[in-house]
Amino acid sequence: MLRIYIGILAAIVSFSTFAQNVEFDKSNFKEDKEGFKTAKENLKIGDDFYNQGPGFYRSAIAPYEAAQTFNPNNAELNFKLGECYLSSTTKKKATELLERALRLDPTIDSRVHYFLGQAYHLEMKWDKAIAEFSIFQKSAMSNNDPYLMQDVRMRIEQCYHGRDLVKKPIRVFVDNLGGNVNTEYNEYGAVISADESVMIFTARRPNSTGGKIDPDLNEHFEDLYISEKQADGTWSKSVNMGEPVNTNNHDSNSGLSADGQKLLVYMGKSGFGDIFESQLEGDTWGKPESLGKNINTKDYHESSACYSPDGNTLYFVSNKPEGLGDHDIYKSTKDEKGKWGEAVNLGSVINTQYSEEGVYMHPDGKTLYFSSQGHESMGGYDIFKSVYNESTDSWGKPVNIGYPVNTTDNDVFFVISANGRHGYYTSSDDGFGLRDLQMVTFLGDEKPMVLNNEDNLLASVAAPVKEIVVAPVIEVKDAQLTILKGVVSDALTQKVLDADIEIVDNSEDVVIATFKSNSSTGKYLVSLPAGKNYGIAVKKEGYLFHSENFDIPNTAAFQEVTKDIELKNLAVGSKIVLKNIFFDTDKATLRSESTTELKRLVKLLNDVPTLKIELSGHTDSQGSEAYNQGLSEKRAKAVVDYLTEAGVSQDRLKFAGYGETQPIATNETKDGRQLNRRTEFKVLSF
Repeated sequence: MLRIYIGILAAIVSFSTFAQNVEFDKSNFKEDKEGFKTAKENLKIGDDFYNQGPGFYRSAIAPYEAAQTFNPNNAELNFKLGECYLSSTTKKKATELLERALRLDPTIDSRVHYFLGQAYHLEMKWDKAIAEFSIFQKSAMSNNDPYLMQDVRMRIEQCYHGRDLVKKPIRVFVDNLGGNVNTEYNEYGAVISADESVMIFTARRPNSTGGKIDPDLNEHFEDLYISEKQADGTWSKSVNMGEPVNTNNHDSNSGLSADGQKLLVYMGKSGFGDIFESQLEGDTWGKPESLGKNINTKDYHESSACYSPDGNTLYFVSNKPEGLGDHDIYKSTKDEKGKWGEAVNLGSVINTQYSEEGVYMHPDGKTLYFSSQGHESMGGYDIFKSVYNESTDSWGKPVNIGYPVNTTDNDVFFVISANGRHGYYTSSDDGFGLRDLQMVTFLGDEKPMVLNNEDNLLASVAAPVKEIVVAPVIEVKDAQLTILKGVVSDALTQKVLDADIEIVDNSEDVVIATFKSNSSTGKYLVSLPAGKNYGIAVKKEGYLFHSENFDIPNTAAFQEVTKDIELKNLAVGSKIVLKNIFFDTDKATLRSESTTELKRLVKLLNDVPTLKIELSGHTDSQGSEAYNQGLSEKRAKAVVDYLTEAGVSQDRLKFAGYGETQPIATNETKDGRQLNRRTEFKVLSF
């Protein structure tokens, strides 16, 4: 018994010796004066960095590590080194250091519980994190600091949310984008075109324009870089976008239009800055221009922004004082003159008392993705989505997109491809450097297991089981929109053209968006959210307009349609199909959805007053030849009657019906018959 007691006593003495705080005093290191001198020098270097603030903590780590190797039992050094690691990419090293600091001196600093709570939180040790935050909360209450109290409450709430979220992870692959995109430095804030062919992102690299170091952050200034999707699905080597997009100051990517022709750029210095817009002219990005006073403020921080798919609404983040929290999400709509209107806060459904950041509107025009410290974040910023309900003019409750995409660290600047399969965001997880760009592949819900009869018989031994039929396949839900893209060119020479593209809501007879094809490549891309009958007109001076129709019901799944458009010169014999002329079934009554196309034809005839045309009606082969002939003539005449009522002289117009005699597609399929039922005009003279 005595032997056991002596052993316990020895252990206590040993533990006390280990747990004793050892100050950096020369009297404690008489046998190694040189080592003490070097350690003190390293300690001073580390303190010089530490005292400059969090932006310099990473630089303090190396000298602090050297000093800590010499004297591992100094509470203050362990505390400072642990705090520094929380600002690094190897945050998990902080836990052991902070635990040791607390053992060495429980009164070292009340913040040790706050930082240890952070360290446990990052490691998903929920209960330990809550306990440490709660201890610190008591000291924060005595300090009567409302900001600190709010911060601790937020972190405790995040621990509870995280504990719930990790129990039901979503099915995804998360892959680092690799060495062509990521480096040892910071890469973040990626945006993509709707077809996922172009990526633009922000990085802090030595080759930034100007090559300067931000004195407040101790990092290189931000610049924009660009990468393109290659044929094998990988991303090309990223390239600095150069001037005029990048300047000698901070230049950060913010948003990209669906067609990749307009770029939103954050320009400014730390803590302040505004949103600018650059347009792609051919293969050259133009000088960024300020979005004006309704978006940008003088003394506050407009940090990120994005376009709606039609380009008429801007969603942006600002910390101006009228918000609900630190940074809030606002929206602004273009007026008739193309100027951005007064900004409107999205309200308390979206914005919280904490910070929102990294706003992104999906090409479907209704699903908003953003990052928030509030709502049900599991740590730092988490990514959420909210769906706008047009019928109630309201945003749905934001939903955390789930673990493991969201982590206990900051997960921000999330964008997603038009088809909803791939997401891109920034994460601090282990990778090439400080922060890396990651791609998320959403796998959807797992298909449920199917039991056969034998399984049922075995299961029924324990409990009766009903016969189970084959379970339906569960697929990843596609976004409800159509991506239409292609190249506009001259029908004769095949020269690419920069044409105007007009998107019309046929049901409302309203132009909802206008775009241009690229002058160097002729490429165009438009996003058409489900739920409308779209008329699309492609126009260029000296050419006949080209029209397309997409009637997309609310239930339509995602589709990507490639359609190259060849514009025809104004020449005798040229024929144009008017794809947005609609008639009632088996009648010659023009439907209201035809109005915009008819007005477009009137304008063409007014712009070219010598132009004479033939309007012709065509049918499929269903029904008798005589019936089809008569119906086609009546429909052609109905169009001519509309034009004459609009003021076009009768002698410039001729109508003809060709029935089923001039098919342009097979009559054996539904799609083919639909193509054959058409209205055309042919140039007779001009």
